[in-house]
Amino acid sequence: MCRCYMSIMADPISSSARKAVTETWAAPDLAQRIRRAVDARGLPITEAWRAGGEAPAPPIITSGAGTARVTNIIKRAEAGSRLNAANIVTLFEADGPDISAITAAADLLRARSAGDAVTYVVNRNINYTNICLYKCGFCAFSKGSTKQMRGPAYRIDAAEISRRTVEAWARGATEVCLQGGIHPDYDGNTYLDVLRAVREAVPQMHIHAFSPLEITHGAATLGLSLDEYLGRLQRAGLSTLPGTAAEILDDDVRAIICPDKLKTQDWLAVMRAAHRLGLRSTATIMFGHVDTYENWATHLLTLRDLQEETGGFTEFVPLPFVHMEAPIWRQGRARSGPSWRETLLMHAIARLALHPVIPNIQASWVKLGETGVIAALGAGVNDLGGTLMDESITRAAGGRNGQLCDAPRMAELASRAGRHAVQRTTLYKHIAAPALAQAGD
Repeated sequence: MCRCYMSIMADPISSSARKAVTETWAAPDLAQRIRRAVDARGLPITEAWRAGGEAPAPPIITSGAGTARVTNIIKRAEAGSRLNAANIVTLFEADGPDISAITAAADLLRARSAGDAVTYVVNRNINYTNICLYKCGFCAFSKGSTKQMRGPAYRIDAAEISRRTVEAWARGATEVCLQGGIHPDYDGNTYLDVLRAVREAVPQMHIHAFSPLEITHGAATLGLSLDEYLGRLQRAGLSTLPGTAAEILDDDVRAIICPDKLKTQDWLAVMRAAHRLGLRSTATIMFGHVDTYENWATHLLTLRDLQEETGGFTEFVPLPFVHMEAPIWRQGRARSGPSWRETLLMHAIARLALHPVIPNIQASWVKLGETGVIAALGAGVNDLGGTLMDESITRAAGGRNGQLCDAPRMAELASRAGRHAVQRTTLYKHIAAPALAQAGD
């Protein structure tokens, strides 16, 4: 990159302003090359680590005390105060000793709020179709038709869903997680049929299913309100909802990465309705594409505000953008995922910004890899999510960290971080060893 550009990008301006410099001053071909090489500050990413890749997470070596500005923000977060957007952006811009100050504070807050156990759930992913009406720029999993594109299109029938559920239970799973594309033939009854297939196969199985996009699609096709349709799903066996389809809860970003998908207020409306009925859900962020630190701050505060209203979120899950096969990246319109500094900070800052209303911060072993997970466990993370058994979505985007992280591997990761692993239910109740045998382990 030219020296004058690097001088501009090193100036103390906001991440959104640096992004504007790239988009306005650089010729299209150069802008694409810059975009793929930088973080959200517009500064070069020098490490080999990428979300979903095999390169290890690099150590972040710092020395000295954090700055007074960052230390004061940390103190506010530790007291449970709601940080403002400018506070959160300041934390994301941290470098040097400030990174250590943030991660150390997040780790102490984790111990205070969630204890020392590293929790995980034994589950199985069942992605029942990859055929989808929507054209999200970040998604390499979905297929627009039955034609073969980046792998064959498929649709799993009820019998296969039942078979996989029985197999999961026999292998010790307490949860199945069901999500899929928005198939053109699907309506609200389809999702009810999926629930029945699981419930009839294994009545005891916890069903964690359907993104807010699937919920809105199901309700609209049957002409029902969200409350009415969620009630039907709940009576059919739905236990909790995954907080996916959130991406970034900022419509300016959504207009670029998923313009035909549900808007921020639509996503929030589903979660609000679900929580009102007593259905708990997770919350996620998918970051590191065309977004800025200001967008990340908006997302975190939006989740905090809804949690203070409903109390329905069980956990927060940062999902760094896996770029390798994503259409928007291949078109040159997105960054190559977040840097390791940004990824580690996302987990730590989420702990601070969401304290005390969301007590569980999860790291995705699929996205971070082993060394990334171990580092995150020292930066505010208390949970490693599910064992999965079948992971499809990240692999379709180019992820290389496997389809299964079983109980012994979870225990190993926790041990390498100086902690101990404990199996949990979807709702964070610890499962004692005798119960594991009863669950088919």
